[in-house]
Amino acid sequence: MRTGDVPPLARRAQAGLITVVGLVAAMWAVFLVNAALGDLLVRTLGIAPRDVDGLDGVVFAPLLHGGVQHLASNTLPLLVLGFLAFLEGARRFVAAIGICWLASGFGTWIFGGGLTIGASGVVFGLFTYLITRGFYNRDWKQILLAVVLFAAYGSILWGVLPTVGSNISWQAHLFGALGGVLAAFLLKRKRPAPGRADRFGIGA
Repeated sequence: MRTGDVPPLARRAQAGLITVVGLVAAMWAVFLVNAALGDLLVRTLGIAPRDVDGLDGVVFAPLLHGGVQHLASNTLPLLVLGFLAFLEGARRFVAAIGICWLASGFGTWIFGGGLTIGASGVVFGLFTYLITRGFYNRDWKQILLAVVLFAAYGSILWGVLPTVGSNISWQAHLFGALGGVLAAFLLKRKRPAPGRADRFGIGA
């Protein structure tokens, strides 16, 4: 089958799969490099709350993980949620994941309690983006997908609540989730004004 014969959704799905697999592969590569360097990257590029020297962690922290279990727990959700988000288009995917990434990072930098690393904030952001965008877009297919995702992953939302005696950053989760809702709002589809289609000669 020629490239031009491949349906747009199939091409987008292929590109999405390559993109999210590449992102996860990069995280595993960074993990191996960090391990070889004796956790140097974690110590220097994690988010250090309210410390100017730790502000670069907003960009780098989601790529860093403290262990195999930590990274593995984020791998599958990133693959699934990232792939589903990409199906709406590369630009929307980049914008959505960027908003979630930065919202989680800056929220953690301002309100966090200690050195923070990991992509869980991005996972929370993509999750809330996918479960709220359908309501902004009034798209029943996206709403149906949201119901399925909520049934499968909805319990993770408990992770946005403050926890005592845990090294899990609920701040990263909370602000990542808020970033996802913000992304859904900012990226909602624009609807043509009533009568606009007729004015341009494309009405019924």
